[in-house]
Amino acid sequence: MLSRIVFVSANAVKSSGPLGAGLVQLSHLHTSPNSQAPVPALPEKGGKTRHGIIPEELFQLLYPKTGVTGPYVLGAGLLTYILSKEIYIINHETFAVACMGTVIIYGVRKFGPDVAAFADKLNEEKVQKAQEVKDLAMTSLAQAIQDEKKEQWRAEGRQMLFDAKRNNVAMLLETNRRERVHMVTNEVKKRLDYQIALQTLHRRMEQEHMVNWVEKNVVTSITPQQEKASIAKCITDLKVLAKVQQAKTAA
Repeated sequence: MLSRIVFVSANAVKSSGPLGAGLVQLSHLHTSPNSQAPVPALPEKGGKTRHGIIPEELFQLLYPKTGVTGPYVLGAGLLTYILSKEIYIINHETFAVACMGTVIIYGVRKFGPDVAAFADKLNEEKVQKAQEVKDLAMTSLAQAIQDEKKEQWRAEGRQMLFDAKRNNVAMLLETNRRERVHMVTNEVKKRLDYQIALQTLHRRMEQEHMVNWVEKNVVTSITPQQEKASIAKCITDLKVLAKVQQAKTAA
């Protein structure tokens, strides 16, 4: 990774593959910590390499300037310089490291694909389990959202129900008020009818008493002689009326 950062320029990194995207992300984090721009996702697999350890970006960087053999000449020149200047001295540890490296490379090339397939299988199982848990959680959350929406809808209907109940209570109170008003009206009417009947009774009794009193006084004031004269006058009037009626009949 240090070799990538040292040799790969910013433009080459930006135009490179997934590893370049990871380096751009790293440089972005170090150069602009306060930026709110979305961070690209980290690659799941590493970039291409040559000979197992040398990044492909190094070759792509040197190709325009040195050609195809430039990276190899650079590597051979550096190795020759290190050995000639005795920066690194070959000893028994070098051969041990070479043997160990050879065994490791052989093991990686021989058993690497099987181990990688087994690791990928385990990873896929873990991812599948995580996806199942995620799907179950999303299903439960979606159901919870639906339940919440239903409860909100019920809450809105509850408000309508409360309004209907308030209207019913208001109607009951108005009905009770009108019943009481009707009862009061009937009671007042009964009392007024009683007063009218009582006044009518008093008036009728007064009239009867007055008529009896007048009749009694009139009868008392008539003398026997006046009574006889009145009777005779009545008989004479009746005879005259009878003659007139007979004359009309004959005509």
